[in-house]
Amino acid sequence: MREVTRLSNGPVPLPDGLHWDLLRIHHGMLEALGRLSREASDAELWVGIDSWGVDYGLLDAEGHLLGPPFHYRDSRTDGQLAVLGSLVALARVYQATGIQEMAINTICQLLVERSSAAYSVASHLLLVPDLLAYLLTGERRFERTNASTTQLVDSRTGQLVDWLFPLLDIRRDLFPSPVQPGEIYGPALGAVVSTVGIPFPPTVVAVASHDTASAVLAVPASTVNFAYVVSGTWSLVGLELEAPLISDATRAANFSNELGYANTVRFLKNVMGFWMLQECERSWALEGDPANVVELLPAVEGCTPFRSLVDTADAAFAVPGDMPARIREACARRGEPVPATRAEMVRCVLDSMALAIADALAEAQACSARVVEVLHVVGGGSSNRCLLSLLAAVTGLDVVAGPAEASAIGNLLVQFQAAGLIAGREEMRALVGRSFPLVLAHPDPALARAAAGARARWRPSAAQPLLETAKGPG
Repeated sequence: MREVTRLSNGPVPLPDGLHWDLLRIHHGMLEALGRLSREASDAELWVGIDSWGVDYGLLDAEGHLLGPPFHYRDSRTDGQLAVLGSLVALARVYQATGIQEMAINTICQLLVERSSAAYSVASHLLLVPDLLAYLLTGERRFERTNASTTQLVDSRTGQLVDWLFPLLDIRRDLFPSPVQPGEIYGPALGAVVSTVGIPFPPTVVAVASHDTASAVLAVPASTVNFAYVVSGTWSLVGLELEAPLISDATRAANFSNELGYANTVRFLKNVMGFWMLQECERSWALEGDPANVVELLPAVEGCTPFRSLVDTADAAFAVPGDMPARIREACARRGEPVPATRAEMVRCVLDSMALAIADALAEAQACSARVVEVLHVVGGGSSNRCLLSLLAAVTGLDVVAGPAEASAIGNLLVQFQAAGLIAGREEMRALVGRSFPLVLAHPDPALARAAAGARARWRPSAAQPLLETAKGPG
């Protein structure tokens, strides 16, 4: 596997809120395809697109994009869980969909969208990966793994929950026909790809288009009793199940049942990932004294473990801003030692992240009655050895780390399946295990003892939970 290009991607502030610069992403993707086409002039090009969930774009009847998609961290959904709960019992929504209650979910975004001018004239709603596929092919589809994140889809059947739409006054007609991972969208439009010199239109494949679904598919597991952490901006902590697990206990623990490849279920919980550290880096750069977390890691490993802890689920950490100041304020509020250096601040975040991940993993095992034998860490965080040693210590499990580019690899695996080159999850995962170097971390006894003491004093605070997560009765 070889990387052709990498684009920066983040929220763009506009007068009406935070958006994604989708057209720049589309243009960068086209240029990369053009470059790849020239490098492999005799090869047939295939394309699969995966991305984050919940966000969408609206098209009018003529297929025109009605503005850039909103970013899920935009404040327009503040308070929308309460609005949703006033229209239908939240417990009833969870029983129907199996999706954790977060204000970022598409269902809450659409409660706000109902009053927009774009919504009134829209003909179709496309989630981000389907929207990028549409810009390539002109095909409007609704890929199932990403569709499940809308909180409008029954995780048992993969179908939209029809009774929800009239209760919420949301238009059911906006949603196009579904597509399964491995199906073909069609060829890219010649008029689109010819602009970057591609002579033969690529074949565009529907992959497991939620990046976590692709990443979980690329976990090189050799047992069914594994747990995973997809570690990036978020930490997605969970199990792969064959059927949804929906109960009062799973709702109270705020677990999602998102759809995965081959009718599997991603039973998972959103936990804070590297977002806090990414925002620290951004704040330091704005101060004119940039620092890279990777470069700080040798100093971080020299800091006292579990010296300072914060509740990473605090809503104050979920939005852009001066993250170092928020971390210091949270430590002071909790009576924790305030980090005095950048290395101590990074250590505080990593220690707190590890405890939150371990807490989520313990809840997943309790809800499912599954005994986890090994923890797989994939995504960017799999390269962070400090985090790996922490996770082994706080969970007591062997940690297998890698591959880092799990979402891209899972994307490729479905393309291989669509082309008839590979079949089944077992064969896919064995291929990943043979193809990429993996790192093994065992629990260190001294760090495990420190983790036990830290866990005894660490507990989620009474602060507003992450992104207005609701855990109370419907």
